[in-house]
Amino acid sequence: MGYKVLKTKPEVDISSESTMRYHKGVRHLSENGISKQPMEERSKFMSTDVRAPVRYGTSFNQSKDSVFCWRDFLKLNCHSMDESLPHWPTSPSDFRDSIYEYAKENKYLFLKIMEAITESLGIVPKTTGNDNDDALKDYVSKEFENGSHLMVINCYPSCPQPELTLGMPPHSDYGFLTLLLQDEVEGLQIQHEGQWLTVEPIPNSFVVNVGDHLEIFSNGRYKSVLHRVLVNAIKSRTSVASLHSMPIMNMVRPSPALINEENPRRYLDTNFATFLDFISTCELKEKDFLDSRKC
Repeated sequence: MGYKVLKTKPEVDISSESTMRYHKGVRHLSENGISKQPMEERSKFMSTDVRAPVRYGTSFNQSKDSVFCWRDFLKLNCHSMDESLPHWPTSPSDFRDSIYEYAKENKYLFLKIMEAITESLGIVPKTTGNDNDDALKDYVSKEFENGSHLMVINCYPSCPQPELTLGMPPHSDYGFLTLLLQDEVEGLQIQHEGQWLTVEPIPNSFVVNVGDHLEIFSNGRYKSVLHRVLVNAIKSRTSVASLHSMPIMNMVRPSPALINEENPRRYLDTNFATFLDFISTCELKEKDFLDSRKC
């Protein structure tokens, strides 16, 4: 249950027209985005501080990673938007407006998917008819409406020797869900039963990755997905990953409704600060962070 491909549907209020617009936006970012800006512009956002509201770089932690990734990234805090937006780049000129609108709709999609996941876990008592839908919406809104939201714009340049490097090494994402918008160039791979499988880009769709926090919250019913990114010698690749979780200060723990004698608690409490402390002091590899939270 770690990897899903979700085609956008009108009932979640992100239409094919919207996703086509955002795919065009990905191409626009590829052609005009931060990696194509002058070094003077990029240097404004270079930082080794993993807590910075905006950060431009190449790896998870440039002061700890032994090998840098073959990518440029721009990370944007998108929770508390009114506080975050003034820190965002102003070049290209339409960058802030485009990203602001995309972030709002992406958050809406996340909340709708979480309603379905919450229902699948059976942690909200069932009622009849529309009352059940309202109960799910109320629960998800309470837990995630003000949740953390980190957007990562990735640019993977063509590489003269792609067999010698990776765009990103194997890892799992820390949050509940990552909604990934990608261009038409292959590169994303997931590990399934010990084999690396290429995720072929599907037009007008999002890739939905389960993260470590959802594995913890579901007490292991949902599994975070181990994934990596390959590069190639011919084409550059661009993707926009939106990582969603509970509010930054909240503790993430296994839902009490999913713990009993037959299914004992499998994970320790954690939060976003714990993850930041972890990557500030360690080189992030595969599922090291999740493994550190197991009982």
